[in-house]
Parts: sequence; C-alpha cells; structure tokens
Amino acid sequence: MFQQMQYFIAIVKNHSFTQAAVDCHISQSAISQQMKELENRLGVQLLTRQGRSFEITAAGQYFYTHSQAILADVDQLVSQTVKIAQPDTVNLRIGYLRSFGATEFLQTVAQFTQAFPQVKVTITSGTHEGLYELLRTGQIDLNFADQRRALSNEYQNEFLTDSDFMVAVNRGLPVTTDQIESTDLADLPCILLGTDPQPAPAEEAYYREILGVQSDFVPAQTYDEAQMLIAANQGYLITNRRTQVQLDHAIVKLIPLVKGGRPLRQNYYAYWKADNSGYYIESFAEMLKRNFV
Repeated sequence: MFQQMQYFIAIVKNHSFTQAAVDCHISQSAISQQMKELENRLGVQLLTRQGRSFEITAAGQYFYTHSQAILADVDQLVSQTVKIAQPDTVNLRIGYLRSFGATEFLQTVAQFTQAFPQVKVTITSGTHEGLYELLRTGQIDLNFADQRRALSNEYQNEFLTDSDFMVAVNRGLPVTTDQIESTDLADLPCILLGTDPQPAPAEEAYYREILGVQSDFVPAQTYDEAQMLIAANQGYLITNRRTQVQLDHAIVKLIPLVKGGRPLRQNYYAYWKADNSGYYIESFAEMLKRNFV
C-alpha cells in the first residue's frame, strides 16, 4: 500500500497520470491500474476522472495530505533503523547552556554513553542565541537551553525544569527590599555571561523587553569573572535559584527579580527539530528529564 500511496501523491502533485508515471518509472497503464486497486482497497473514490483530466475528491484530498506525513514517518523509521544496525555511523550532537551549569547534563551524558556506547556524542556549550542558531541550521541535534521564544511545532519541546529569576549584587549595595526590579539598577551595568561585548540583537531584546533591563551591558566569560565585577560593584548578574549555587554568597547578595511587581520565572527545555527526531535523540531527552525530576 505504501507504494500505491507514493503513486497517488505523484499523480496529485503533477496533476497528471503521464508525468507521475515518468517520475515513478512505470508505465501510465500500470499507474492507472494501481490507482484503481487503491480505490478498491479503500472503498472510496479518490479522483473524479473527466476525460484525460481529473479532480481530487474530498476523501482524496484528506488521503493525499495524510499520506505524505505517513510516508515521511516511514522514511524516518527506516533511516533510524539503519543507523541502529550500523553503529559506526551514529553521531549525536548536543548543545547545552553554558550559564546553567552542567551537573544534570553531565550525569545524562555519562548515563547515555554507558547505555549506548556505539553512539559518538559531541558536546557544544554556548549562549542561548548561539545554541539556537546551531539547532536551526542543523549543526546540533538537541539543545538544552532556556525558553525565550514561543514554542514552535517545528521543534519537539520537552520541558525539564523552571526557576525563579534572581539578581546577584554586591553585598554592600544598599538594598533593603526582599525583591527588586531591573529598573532599580538602571545605573549599574548588567553582566552578560559568555557573550561578546555587544550582545546580539535578539539577546538584547530579551533582556530589555522580557526582563526589563535598562542599563548598559558588560560581558563576562565565566562566573568567576562575573563575581569579580560584582565584588568591584561594576555590575549585577541576572541568575536564578537553580544556578545560584555557582556563586559565592560571601561575595554576592541574591534578591528575587520582579517586573511590575510580579515574580519572573525561567523555563528550561530540551529542543530538537521535529523532522530530526529519532531513537537516540529521544532517549537522551528522556534521560535528561529524569535527572531533573
């Protein structure tokens, strides 16, 4: 039946039995016979023939649309099966958010490598925007990062964890409230971890529009470098409750971040392209999810 579905798709796409037969490398009479057998098998009319032309029926349109999705799934199934049978060709490229810390991620890598020693795992760390670009352009297979865009059906989006945003400031800073807004720190630079001196437009838009930052930005490549800036009262760092363990609380003070009086939360997901899903990607994502639970 899969072959007949392919013939039917070719006929509808070309709106021609003749061209479909050429594309499928069979005779026109053979492809016509295959369509009659398909309609008999389904018990419905897919095409209304009008002399040498035809029109697709409502049932035919439904069958055409869903046949393409089914055949795409079949192709992916075959591809993944072949990969499993030929382990030397299997690679898994994974990216993780540098600023989050690597505890759960590294646990997952160790567990995955033990479970699937035949898979070569390549790891890339980076910023949110850098990792998003690598995923979008097919340079990594799975991305572990925070959410900054509306979730898209183009990707599989596996929720992992969330956490309240916090602001890390110098302990000597005269802040007496139990929460703070970015606007209260407009005179102090906002520290961006692992970025260029001038953040990417999307990165800056996120900090400005979502987190309410109004101050200038200053880069820091590591948490140690960020803490030096905080200790010198040359900047503040936006972090969250999960990543605060990477900071020295003898140096910094952590205050919940709000916007308009409302607490801000950060969601983390495993992302991968919907058309690049597969056994190993899904297995890694499931292990990563279990480690966060």
